[in-house]
Amino acid sequence: QVQVKESGGGFMQAGGSLRLSCVVSGGTFSGYMMGWFRQTAGQEREFVAAISQNGDTTYYADSVKGRFTLLRDGAEDRVHLQMDTLKPEDTAVYYCAAGLSWTVPRYKNAYAYWGQGTQVTVSS
Repeated sequence: QVQVKESGGGFMQAGGSLRLSCVVSGGTFSGYMMGWFRQTAGQEREFVAAISQNGDTTYYADSVKGRFTLLRDGAEDRVHLQMDTLKPEDTAVYYCAAGLSWTVPRYKNAYAYWGQGTQVTVSS
């Protein structure tokens, strides 16, 4: 059974940095594209970033482009989302997900496995 687990959330002041990590177990990590989404209360879960199976291609939401960096560590079956220059509007629960098809990485339905989420709170 494939499991996805996030870590690294917490509190940060605006302008600071946080690093989220996500580990995949029970499956073949190299076969999955990996994505991050975020959600606030009463809102739809929105796409943040994705990385292809071989790590050569990344895709970011416009709202985080230039501030967030998604990296893949094949040796440890995990990805890291480096979040810099954080803004209060980045406050959300962040979810990591694993999917098989790189065709539509920004869509939730492209991902088969999801973590439980980790809270990120950015104060102004």
